[in-house]
Amino acid sequence: MHEYLLSLLIFLPLIGALIVLVLPAGTFYGRSIALLIALLQGLVFIFILAAYDTSLTGLQLAERARWISLAMGTWGEVRADYFVALDGLSLPLVGLSVFIFIIATISSWKVEKSRKGYFALLLVLNAAVMGTFCAQDFLLFYLFFEFMLLPMFFLIGIWGGARREYASIKFFLYTLLGSILILIVMIALLLSTKSSNDTGTVVHSFSITDMTNSANILSQSVLDPQRGLELFGISVRVWAFIFLFIGFGIKLPMVPLHTWLPDAHVEAPTAISVLLAALLLKIGGYGLLRITYPLFPDAAMQLSWLVALFGVISIIYGALAAMASKDLKRLIAYSSVSHMGFVLLGVASVTTEGAAGAVYQMVSHGVISAMLFLLVGVLYDRTHDRMIENYSGLSSKMPVYFSYTLLAFFASLGLPGFSGFMAEVMVFLGAFKSNGVNGLIHESFAIVATLGLVLGAAYYLWTLQRMFFGKYHFKSSTENTSLVDLDQREILMLLPLALITIAFGIFPQLLLNFINPFADSFTETVLQTGKAIQAIIRP
Repeated sequence: MHEYLLSLLIFLPLIGALIVLVLPAGTFYGRSIALLIALLQGLVFIFILAAYDTSLTGLQLAERARWISLAMGTWGEVRADYFVALDGLSLPLVGLSVFIFIIATISSWKVEKSRKGYFALLLVLNAAVMGTFCAQDFLLFYLFFEFMLLPMFFLIGIWGGARREYASIKFFLYTLLGSILILIVMIALLLSTKSSNDTGTVVHSFSITDMTNSANILSQSVLDPQRGLELFGISVRVWAFIFLFIGFGIKLPMVPLHTWLPDAHVEAPTAISVLLAALLLKIGGYGLLRITYPLFPDAAMQLSWLVALFGVISIIYGALAAMASKDLKRLIAYSSVSHMGFVLLGVASVTTEGAAGAVYQMVSHGVISAMLFLLVGVLYDRTHDRMIENYSGLSSKMPVYFSYTLLAFFASLGLPGFSGFMAEVMVFLGAFKSNGVNGLIHESFAIVATLGLVLGAAYYLWTLQRMFFGKYHFKSSTENTSLVDLDQREILMLLPLALITIAFGIFPQLLLNFINPFADSFTETVLQTGKAIQAIIRP
């Protein structure tokens, strides 16, 4: 049974989407099927955890089958496989995805507009996200990566707010630009990589494992370090790294490629904001750790300072933009930009601590941001108003809601005892250690980045003071005094998120047992391979 667990995880939502589409219009069964599929994925993931061995560093639960094979005469064979597997990077993110899709489905329970289409698209998005985190073939990864665009485009464009068309088109164009840059590098890698099959035929494979092995770089190819080809005085390998960095940086998102995110968040319905912040942003960090750094470690060692610089800029700018935001949802969107900057800083350090901290931050932010956007959605459902200045004294009117908001704010600003604190500590340790061990980034990046923590505390505490303390008051164009506290469905969504961020804050080893083997392997691979390639380029 273990041989097909990942395929079940990926294709169950597609089966569910087909069932939803053939249901009679106007029925309520679509949301029940979507929830059932999400819960079944949770059951499958329990079996995955039981079969996973945390003492191993390589890929596990691998499924591989021939998918595309093109004979190209004397040039050899072009091959793409259906190749899915998990390791210490993908397993935590797959687990996060399974959990968040359950929460998002419950959050979507009251959707009234075109339920059939909504839940079918939600299930398609589910399959695409799972496939992206599981794929070990670059072409397969790229197809799942692209496949996420369509359901997200329609989910924002049809079920979003007043400016939903603008936000969905902006999201689509930005992500499409990143996809084109990634596609260019993928084709160059295919043409530049070779291995041999059992019969001795030269094979040009999309396998990420084959592409990562520098011994498979084809002599006289554009990416062969021995040729040292340059474009505008810069190595083509450096250009390839930059293209991937921009492509995945848009998805992360990093400043200045972030402008699609606040618009998408503000206009998206609550459940889609949760998925966008908790999962889709993580694909950017995943791509850097899975593809960009391992495939071009020599360029990574040259440009890690640039990655760290953009990380620090994102941390500071995102925090400042959050402080200036008057819309609560926009504030949280900019806080996501700031927090994902720590992922860039951790990756750039190329240390075990930094890489582990980057993965930990992705999982932690996924849980906390989901909680924050759900809380905004709860308030907006009651008042249809997100402006911070229109609220005060909510702690007396909605004490349970206030308690969850207080916990989510403290978790997001990195208070000890919550998962965000552990993630940021590991990132800072990695950044400081990098300066002392491999010299890739200077410790000043970590010192400046601490300003983001101070600013984070400032905008969260300011928001708490304005909205929740003092005398109760709600000012809006449509006065609404029917503010009621959380109901059972809302508590069912928020309580697990709160418990998880506390558990990961107090017992970080729950995650680190899975992450650490990958972080060790990632650091060793990038440093050793990068130095070996640099020795070839500059003997």
